[in-house]
This record gives sequence, C-alpha cells and structure tokens, in this order.
Amino acid sequence: MRIVFMGTPQFAVASLDALITSGCDIVAVVTAPDKPAGRGQKVSESAVKQYAVANGIKVLQPEKLKSPEFLEQLKALEADLQVVVAFRMLPEVVWSMPPKGTINLHASLLPQYRGAAPINWVLINGEKETGVTTFFLKHEIDTGDVLFTEKVTLTGQETAGELHDRLMNKGAGLLVKTVKAIESGRYHEHPQHQLGTGEELQHAPKLTKELGAIDWTQPALKIYNLIRGLSPVPTAYTTLNGKILKIFNAEYSETEPGIQPGGFLTDNKTNLKFAAPDGFIILTDVQLEGKKRMGIEEFLRGVRL
Repeated sequence: MRIVFMGTPQFAVASLDALITSGCDIVAVVTAPDKPAGRGQKVSESAVKQYAVANGIKVLQPEKLKSPEFLEQLKALEADLQVVVAFRMLPEVVWSMPPKGTINLHASLLPQYRGAAPINWVLINGEKETGVTTFFLKHEIDTGDVLFTEKVTLTGQETAGELHDRLMNKGAGLLVKTVKAIESGRYHEHPQHQLGTGEELQHAPKLTKELGAIDWTQPALKIYNLIRGLSPVPTAYTTLNGKILKIFNAEYSETEPGIQPGGFLTDNKTNLKFAAPDGFIILTDVQLEGKKRMGIEEFLRGVRL
C-alpha cells in the first residue's frame, strides 16, 4: 500500500520509524509548518519533518488543510491509506480521500479519554490502566470505529513524561499491526458505543496553565496525581517566598500533618513538605521562578525558608 503519514511531535516519530522498519511504503509525510521558537526565535522544524528529511521522505507542510494547492498535492500522491499520529483535526475532504480510509493512533483506551491530552488526564484522575487505540477517522473527533487496542497497567507513580514514552513505543507496534491487518483485509471494526462498559465517559481536554495551580485543601493523593499528570509540562505549581515554585516530582504520605493545608515544614537541608488536609506532599524535584530545575537538596542549599 501507498501510505501518507501525518504527524508532528516526537510521539509520532516512533510510529513513523516502526512503519518504515516494517517495510511499509511511506510516500510522503504531512507535518506542521516550520515556526520560530525559543529566545532567539530560531526557525524550528517538527520532529517528524527532521526524521523524514533524514530518511529521504517527501514532506508537505500546509498552512491550511483545505487549501486547493495542498489538496492537489495530496491527491497526486495516490495514497491507499493515510495514517495520523499526534497531528491536528482533519477536514473530511482530507480524511475521506484514500480508498482504504484514514486511521489514527490515540493514547487511551477509547471511548475513554477522547481529546487532546489523554496521557495527562489518566494520571490526574488516578486511573489504574490506560493504553493505545487505533481507529478509523470520522466526523466527530476520536469517535471512529476501533480497530485494535492494547492495555497498559499503571503503577500509580509514573509521570506524564514517563507514560508518554511507554505509550509512544507501545503505540508504534500497534500501528504496524493495524496497517498490516488493513493491507491483508483481516480486521474487524468495532463501533465505540459497543465498547463502553457502562462507566461514565472521561474526557481529555487541552491542558491550561490554571489547571496546574495546586489547591492545598484537596486530599494529598489528588494533589500527588495532579503533579504526576502535569510533569514535565505544563507542570503543577504553588507559591513560595512570593514566587512561583514548579513541582516536577514529589512523594506523598498520609500522616496527620498537624499544620494548616498549604503550610510547609523543612529542615533546610534535605526535606521540604507541604501539608494537605490528610497528609504531606514531599517535594523532590522543583524549579523556583527565575532559577533552574533542581533536586530538593540543591534547591534547599540556595534558598532560606
């Protein structure tokens, strides 16, 4: 099959690499336009573009997915199948173009956690398992018929960054399986409404900075899950000495705090912990506004509390 791959970040590169390694014919990739980034506003290329250029694959970078020029280029590729991983919402004129359709890899067990940030929200909500799903695209986002899923058991301690890497590699393998099944015609489509277990559907909306503001009146476990779910970006945070303190990693204990929620205890050497109503959040990896990210011992050496 002739395949067009659509994706942008590093998460998508693992899938693209797995498809190529398995012998798939990737005739082009579609990825985000180059854009200025960083303090120097140096032009930045997407991870998918960098991989494609390094491997001699044709690259398309449309500003608008409905532009006549792009649609003409896409049609000329005569793709049998389009594969989407961490890209953007496609108009019907694009996803309906190939005869075998357009498939997407999603980092959750659909129909649970549809949306932009499933990896983060499963941790914020303290779920015990998640996974990856491949499905055919249709009109409403993340609602198409499911092809394959693979479950991943959660430890209750991993950060969003760590789970990202696990699902990135797990998803790449599932995507190869899916493409091979479509090529052979040996697959079944499962409408998502038949996959629900009667549980309330959880959603995974785009993350906001406001979400990261820690409410110390919440239970310690809930705060701990928020920290894990927002690490390393956009990061949960509180205030300390009148400055924003980002918390990348922490531990929690359910010991009676004995102080008001939001208060802290420290030995000014190796330990800094904030009180929740039912326990403590023990900070291990932080960044104070205007400073670099550091472990708690290094942090305490440079600040007086």
